[in-house]
Amino acid sequence: MPYVTVGKENSGNIDLYYEDHGSGKPVVLIHGYPLNGAFWEKQTAALLNSGYRVITYDRRGFGQSSKPTSGYNYDTFAADLRKIVTQLGLLDFSEFALVGFSMGGGEVARYIGNYGSQGVSKAVFISSVPPYLIKAPDNPEGVDSSAFEGIKQAVRADRYAFFTEFFKNFYNTDKLMGTRMSEGAVQASWNVAAKASATASFECVDTWHEDFRRNLARVNVPTLVIHGDADRIVPISASGQRTAKMVPGAKLVVVKDGPHAIIWTHADEVNKELLSFLREEKKQLLTAAA
Repeated sequence: MPYVTVGKENSGNIDLYYEDHGSGKPVVLIHGYPLNGAFWEKQTAALLNSGYRVITYDRRGFGQSSKPTSGYNYDTFAADLRKIVTQLGLLDFSEFALVGFSMGGGEVARYIGNYGSQGVSKAVFISSVPPYLIKAPDNPEGVDSSAFEGIKQAVRADRYAFFTEFFKNFYNTDKLMGTRMSEGAVQASWNVAAKASATASFECVDTWHEDFRRNLARVNVPTLVIHGDADRIVPISASGQRTAKMVPGAKLVVVKDGPHAIIWTHADEVNKELLSFLREEKKQLLTAAA
């Protein structure tokens, strides 16, 4: 299995598992909490069928990647992504797209914020956490910090019970079970989440409300934002709508009745928009803030 070594913890390497399939223009897909790169299966199939090279990887602490007890912050996540695109030679292409779902949108923003857009052709944020989820004097649209503390307490007390409740709102099972998704899909997600690191499951909660506003100001490539209007995990009003306003020229696509997990429940709609956006040849030249 292919791995990229991104660091060390005591006597062992910190290795990230990745998959690299197909040919053509590279598309890097970055997964959300508490899953892994395999959750992109519906997008991976569509992209491969359309002639793209598709790269997925498991964030540290999740899936088949190493599970260290440190590094759960977006500067480290962005550095991990940098090592992946460097080792896979993507910087030589100057044509790779970054696509982030949920937490993965934070990597897209922080990567461009920290490293610039060299080599990045396009950016896509799907159900993503930017720009800044926590309520603050200069961010009244955010969510009260007590909500995140409650999540951390639930994860620490019994993360398996937490995941059971989490996925109900992840998929909006009360509305979509039997039509847009199945009990098997929920169980499969729970199984993946249960294998995640206990440390990562807890520590990542604090990363959800990191501030990405300065990072978004540096995004100067064509950008697509896709978000469900029924997202109970990352409300569109606190995230997707604001991200689209902060990135000059960004396109916002609102998925009607879409939950957080639109890449599964509304895969056809998401894939149509994603492929259309990636196929656009017109280049945008934007002026980004320093």
